[in-house]
Amino acid sequence: MLKRILFVTLMSALTLFAQAQVSAPSAEETPQLEFALQLRVTLDAAYTVGETQHGRRTVIPITGGTFEGPLLKGTIINGGADYQMANAEGRTQIEAIYSIKTDDGVYIHVRNRGIICSGKDAEGRPTFYFKAAPQFEAPVNSRYAWLNNAIFVCQPAFNTDFKGIVLNVWKVK
Repeated sequence: MLKRILFVTLMSALTLFAQAQVSAPSAEETPQLEFALQLRVTLDAAYTVGETQHGRRTVIPITGGTFEGPLLKGTIINGGADYQMANAEGRTQIEAIYSIKTDDGVYIHVRNRGIICSGKDAEGRPTFYFKAAPQFEAPVNSRYAWLNNAIFVCQPAFNTDFKGIVLNVWKVK
């Protein structure tokens, strides 16, 4: 029994020692971003379901738009929506579900999940955070299959000249 206690104690000490030696990754180990596309999404008027057991549910219908990047271009299909769930602390979870169609006729499903947060930093200054991670489902036998095998991140580019939302999307390399 004493050997077991000593063994567990030694293993715990080694684990703590190993955890204390964590260092920041080098530049070569840090993921890089590569611009993939820009989505210009047109929207209909938002409506709210109201307060639910999970928070305030808002739905923003997606009516269309366009997208373009170095390797693809096309239109956003009418009929999707951005589903948002807001809590009282100023945090909103977003999940936009829609489809896009490339200029050469290939349909791709998109599910974009993220968060919007507003609050204050440690000094009391206002903060705003809006990031999401789109996932693409492209036909595996298409020239767009590369979308299936990568992680993507996006953030909005606010443009007062455009009636909708502009999202810039990067592929994590």
